[in-house]
Parts: sequence; C-alpha cells; structure tokens
Amino acid sequence: MRERVSYLGPEGSYSSLAAKMLAPKAEQVACRSFYAAVEALLAGEVGCAVLPVENTLQGAVTQNLDLLYSHADLYAVCEYVLKIEHRLIAKEGTQLSQVRRLYSHEQAILQCGRFISNFLPQAEIVYTDSTMQSVSRIREAGDAGIVGSHVCAPGLAFVGENIADEPKNFTHFLLIKKGKEHLPASSEYVYFAATCPHEPGALLKMLQILSVYDLNMTKIESRPIKNSPGEYCFFIEFKGDIAAKYVRFALDRLSEYTKNFKLLGCY
Repeated sequence: MRERVSYLGPEGSYSSLAAKMLAPKAEQVACRSFYAAVEALLAGEVGCAVLPVENTLQGAVTQNLDLLYSHADLYAVCEYVLKIEHRLIAKEGTQLSQVRRLYSHEQAILQCGRFISNFLPQAEIVYTDSTMQSVSRIREAGDAGIVGSHVCAPGLAFVGENIADEPKNFTHFLLIKKGKEHLPASSEYVYFAATCPHEPGALLKMLQILSVYDLNMTKIESRPIKNSPGEYCFFIEFKGDIAAKYVRFALDRLSEYTKNFKLLGCY
C-alpha cells in the first residue's frame, strides 16, 4: 500500500514542496493546519507528516516544536532545507498603490515585514491558513497575496520580484513519523528537548555534557513551559551519529540529569 504524507496545504504550498522532497513516493494529503497534519499521523490516517520547524528570518516555528515535543511517540527521521522566495501576487495589471487587502500565512507576512511597511502601509493584513490559500482570496483589484515564486494562477500575476526582508531565506522542514522504530540506524544530527533542574548553572551543566563528549551543538531554542512560570524547555540539535556509543552515552547522561527529556529525532 502506498504511503501517505500529511502537510499544510493546499497543494502548491511550501510544505507541499518539502513533502515532495522528503517523501517523493508518498500520496500527499493536504491539511488545513499543522495541528491537523499531526492529528492525521497520530490517528494512523497517514504514515508521516511534514512540519517546518525553523526559518532563517523568523527563527523557530514554535507551534510545531510544541507539537513534536508534546507527543511522546513522534520522531523526526529526515530533514530538508527549502529556499523560500516570497512574491506579491494580484490580478493582472494591479499596481502597488491599489492594494487594499493583503492575504497570506502569518510566517510569510512576518518575513516580508519591511516591504509591507515601506510599500503597502495602506493595506489591511488578513492571515490565511497557508500562503497558497491566499490565491483563492484574491477577487478584486485591491486584493493581493504573498506566495511562493513557483505559484501560477490564471488571471493573476506577480507584482515585482522577491519581497522577503532578506534574499537568502530558508526554511528547515522535518519528516515526522510515529514510533521509535522508524528512527534511522545512523545520523548526521541528533535533536532532543529537555527541561533543566531548577538550580544555579543548570543550563551550563547540561551543555557541558555535550562538551565532555566532544559534540558540537548546532541549534538551541527555548520555550516557556505552560502552567509553570519561570521554567523553560530547551530544544537542542547537535552533530552526531546516533549509532556511535559516545553519542548514546551522552544522551543517557542528558536524560539522567534533565527533567522531561525527549529524543525528538535524528537525521
């Protein structure tokens, strides 16, 4: 039976492009939200899900970090970095000065904040579930959307070139599966989350475990713990082969020292 992969749709969204790269043989299942994509995986309706977890302009996609952390049986098994190029799309012949409503996903709006402030200060911003969904909202000359440069739609045209705040804009996607048995036997990176004990120097002590085993940390994010003011969960990626004994020893020590430790995946 052909595997199915869920992602934030509709077809043509950045997540759908990442899904084609991460699960090229899988049947694509478009979902209205990241939450729905994960729920489909948990319910067994799909075999894997694709989630963006970090953007080079806006940082972590915190909603998806929380989703990955909060479900004990979900693991990242593969990664893909997608180059993002945001373009303004509107009805053919529309000028910037005519735009009165701007539709797009919140992340795209944030990543184009400087352009919007400088050239579209008059526009009402309307958030959509995905960048691709904004296409269906364009009905009048005053409507516009922010979409990827790969998007084509009859009667619509791009207004100008790349409008992102920075031309080098990348989003880090992870392929998520249910069950630890899906983790690869070897890896280049390991990803985990943990809460430090409430004591002086706790974060330093956690990071020193990585240092003792000569493991190079490549990413760290912090998230406040719900219903526990002043406590944070740290999401940490380091370079290492999950098959190596010293990596497993390091993970064991991290698990013993920290609270609520979770291996998020390896890839």
